[in-house]
Amino acid sequence: MSGNLKFIISTVLLLFAISTPVCSNEDNYLHCQRVVKNWVESSRESGQDRDKLNLKDLLFFLHVPRTGGRTYFHCFLRKLYTSAQECPRSYDKLRFDPRLVVSHDDYSLISKLPEDRSSVVTILRNPLDRVFSTYEFSVEVAARFLVHPNLTSAKQMSSRIRPKSRGVSTLDIWPWKYLVPWMREDLFVRRDARKLGKLRRMNEITDPYNMENMVMPLHDFINDPLAHEIVHNGATFQVAGLTNNSYLPEAHEVRECVRKHPTLGRAVLEVAKSRLDQMLYVGLTEDHKKSARLFVNMVGAQVLSQSEALSSSDVQAEASRKTELSSSFPESETGEPDQIQSSNYSQLGTEVSSPTDATSVEANMTVEKLMGAYEECISSLRKSQSTRRSMSLKRIAPANFSKEARLLVPETVLQQIISLNSLDMELYRHAESIFLQQEHHSLKGRGAFMAQQQQKMINTEHESSWNNLYNGYSSGKVFLLTTTLTICLILFVITKRRRTSKLKV
Repeated sequence: MSGNLKFIISTVLLLFAISTPVCSNEDNYLHCQRVVKNWVESSRESGQDRDKLNLKDLLFFLHVPRTGGRTYFHCFLRKLYTSAQECPRSYDKLRFDPRLVVSHDDYSLISKLPEDRSSVVTILRNPLDRVFSTYEFSVEVAARFLVHPNLTSAKQMSSRIRPKSRGVSTLDIWPWKYLVPWMREDLFVRRDARKLGKLRRMNEITDPYNMENMVMPLHDFINDPLAHEIVHNGATFQVAGLTNNSYLPEAHEVRECVRKHPTLGRAVLEVAKSRLDQMLYVGLTEDHKKSARLFVNMVGAQVLSQSEALSSSDVQAEASRKTELSSSFPESETGEPDQIQSSNYSQLGTEVSSPTDATSVEANMTVEKLMGAYEECISSLRKSQSTRRSMSLKRIAPANFSKEARLLVPETVLQQIISLNSLDMELYRHAESIFLQQEHHSLKGRGAFMAQQQQKMINTEHESSWNNLYNGYSSGKVFLLTTTLTICLILFVITKRRRTSKLKV
């Protein structure tokens, strides 16, 4: 009897031990489901913005890392806005009326801005290429520190230089403030190991993305917890406003729930899609020429028009509007300034220059001039970036990243990247459909514009013809009147003579 009792008790305890994790997982899923649902409901837009294609007072360029945003900043936005019109880095300086915010901050930054007066633009990139580029840039920037004898020296030098610099260091900007120090430490560890002979020698170079004696291999990078936290599905979380840099207090919990229960990621994806739908402009890195042209037509033209209107507006009315807009920026509850990351990029070093002078936009700037200036600017910018990249990668030679080298990466690694970024893959496809709609709208708008211009020309010609006719009549009316009277008089005389001659006969 006692043996049976022991068996029953053991069985019950075993069943309890097995069922407890199941119940716990179910409870956790239900909890996460509620957390995500509450966030989705709080994130719903107030309604479809029918006026979304019209530029509002403030332009927020949501810069997804490694999508070409730096090019847009240098080659477009700096030619459209003055430094004085750009939002400074420190949030406590937002008490004036900025017209431009360019930032790696996620969509939650909109909570710090006058949402009803802000237009948002962004650029997305194929997730596979974006992950490659994120890995490469992390290595490139980290490799610059290898000029130092050791990691301690590199850290000390950085800490001394950054407070004195007027610019913004790459180490201050999300996500590089996490990825670069991590990669920098790894590079120094591998260099020290090579000096001690702890790493095997390379006999043959095959895959530059798998040189573990020189740099962290790509497959290690994508599987690291930090990459899961920041890189994978990064565009979706950034557009949704849920990165680890978010201003939303619930962002961390929502992100953790999605990571534990991937099916909940669909809800986050739908919010991100909805956000893209409401943006003024969505560009694609892979189609940069068409994207640039669309940006000029959809955004640049409106900025130029807005600038003309502002320059000719009444000073007092503008001052009143500034005061009203400034009050829309809430102050920090703690009294400390919230730090907003400005993306005022520099072409040199790891420092990012900060706007200090109120440079003016080129006078008589037009859409065509802007596009021409962009072509010149992008050529120069790419050359400087290529030079800097080559100098940096020399320090980890023979590792050298390129589009050709990417073809050597095993298919299994590529498929893993695609799988880890499933939300971003779908968001990118949605962005492609938006891009096609923008092209259609732009062509339609361009056709309407051309028709309007043609009608103006016709109206001008008609008006000119009528003016010429009127002017001709005005200048010759005396002559015509005199001639007419003369002819009538002659006819009268001739008629009278004929009658007289008939009477005589």
